[in-house]
Amino acid sequence: MTAKFEAVLDHGAVVEIPLNKLKKSPKNVRKVPHSPGEIEARAASIAAKGVLQPLVVEPERDEAGQPTGCYLVTIGEGRRLAQCLRASRKQIRKTEPVRCVIDTQNDPSEISLDENVSRTDMHPADQFEAFRDLGERKGWGPEEIGARFGVSAHVVRQRLRLGAVSPRLLDIYREDGLTLDQLMAFGVTEDHTRQEQVFEQLSYNRSPPLIRRAMTEAKVQADDRRAVFVGVEAYAEAGGPVLRDLFTEDRGGWLEDVALLDRLVLEKLVGLATELRETEGWKWAQAHLDYPSSHGCLRVYPHRVERTPEDEARIAELSAAYDALTGEWAEVEDLPEDVEARFAEIDAELQAFGDGYGFDPDEVARGGVLVILGHDGQARVERGWVRPEDVPAPVEAEATDDDGGDGEAAQDGADGDRVEDDEAEDALAPLSDKLIADLTAHRTAGLRDALAENPDVALLCLVHALVLRTFHGAVPASCVDVRCGSVGLGQYAPGIEDAPASRAVEARHEAWARQLPDDPAELWGFVVGLDGDSRAALMAHCVALSVNAVRSWERRPLALAHADAVAQAVGLDMTGYWAPTAAGYFGRVTKARIREAVGEAVSSEAAERLASLTKPEMAQAAEQAVAGTGWLPALLRQPPGVAAEPADAEPSAVAAE
Repeated sequence: MTAKFEAVLDHGAVVEIPLNKLKKSPKNVRKVPHSPGEIEARAASIAAKGVLQPLVVEPERDEAGQPTGCYLVTIGEGRRLAQCLRASRKQIRKTEPVRCVIDTQNDPSEISLDENVSRTDMHPADQFEAFRDLGERKGWGPEEIGARFGVSAHVVRQRLRLGAVSPRLLDIYREDGLTLDQLMAFGVTEDHTRQEQVFEQLSYNRSPPLIRRAMTEAKVQADDRRAVFVGVEAYAEAGGPVLRDLFTEDRGGWLEDVALLDRLVLEKLVGLATELRETEGWKWAQAHLDYPSSHGCLRVYPHRVERTPEDEARIAELSAAYDALTGEWAEVEDLPEDVEARFAEIDAELQAFGDGYGFDPDEVARGGVLVILGHDGQARVERGWVRPEDVPAPVEAEATDDDGGDGEAAQDGADGDRVEDDEAEDALAPLSDKLIADLTAHRTAGLRDALAENPDVALLCLVHALVLRTFHGAVPASCVDVRCGSVGLGQYAPGIEDAPASRAVEARHEAWARQLPDDPAELWGFVVGLDGDSRAALMAHCVALSVNAVRSWERRPLALAHADAVAQAVGLDMTGYWAPTAAGYFGRVTKARIREAVGEAVSSEAAERLASLTKPEMAQAAEQAVAGTGWLPALLRQPPGVAAEPADAEPSAVAAE
């Protein structure tokens, strides 16, 4: 029965006391105060449901032992603070009545201690299921539940997700067969069947990252190149479910329908390829998720296009107008709309003329385009691929000899030099094959000697032969038998075509291909016409493509030693081309190698901290620890003890070295 507090001070009486008459008891054993978050949660709960348990108080007395009219809260200080918070926010009055129980017999410190010691919190699994029950039975969403319990909607979603874990696993969790972290790892999805399958497959290693990886192994991370290319939004609009981990940073979640994602990727790539074929007129266009290393096609590159005098005049006119506008408005930050529109108009018209390079119509008619999904999630377009059956047959020139004959040598006699009697009297009879070979052998010997005495021309011949081999294959258009090949690196490192070094080499190759003449017969004149620096750069590119420093089953100790020397000579720094990752390195070596790498890159203490992790966890942790340190495996470091040859070294010194 409730009575007014002014008249009733008896032990056990239930009274309603104004909030501003309640004070914290100095005899309350809880010295560490409630956290702001706890007070917020208590205030939200009281706002939704009221004060469910009365406070236990004792009358405050002055030094003379007389009641002051205020009461000290022995049990329920958190509830008092929650109501004070609500009063400060004008949600209730400062005189709001609070239901209290008067206690004048028990020791305040003892009952305060008893309240905090004898209380037992409910098991978290029961809490999770209770939250789920509220959502299912009353139809409350995370926001409404959170408001009624003073927690964020995200926390409610976490508890709802945990409450949706397989009942079997929740029972195992109640019996301490699983930790909360392990249960959260299972809660990454709501698929009970998959949760129980993964649980059955676990061995002694039940680390949360391993469980989470097993739960999502058939899904695609949102930062995967396929997801980046299609876009998570487009995938979701197509009906693809996205899985989010509510308990860890999931980098955007996982895309669950991999078949749908692959179909969307291929459809988009095919669409790009079809558009290129139709708009540019190529014979064919193909779309690929990965670079088709064995496509067997030959490559032609765009070359300079001869523009008409009218086009050249128009380009000059537009360029002059652009420069004039730039000079006039250079000091103005915010351009008027009409000026911006004029700039855009000039840009569009100039771009329509292209960069001055293009393919011949016959090359487009027999060539094709490859559209490939790059490692960065962007489509790569490679034009100018020609299938073997579409390569035009070479035009063979009629053979002629030095004496003006028709190129058909007479039949050799028994000694190879005699001709038939009826031809011996003909002064214009063609020379025999053997005589021609004899004479030209002498000329070859003379040419060798003369060329050896002329290093500049020898360099021209070398560059010419290398360029022929590099850009025109096996076309026999050089008298210098210098050969170089280029080993495909994709067989050793899948996906290397997208690596920074490979992309740089390909860009350089295409830049040179644009400048070279299409006809191999014109190549000598092109090489002769280059300045020294350009010729050296072209030669360096051709030589570089022939480098093979791969350590494989082939035993090439001298060649590999030479590769080390070349690396030293050019100052090769692989940190600009390669970085250790879990997928590319740490996941492919032993745990001891991982710790060794972290010890070298960071510290021995950092390496020791990885000792208790599983192999996948250790690989991921090592990638993060080593990032930015510049650490490289021994095979990629600059080999010690190999000195570069000084540019001005004397021949004798070089030989001695």
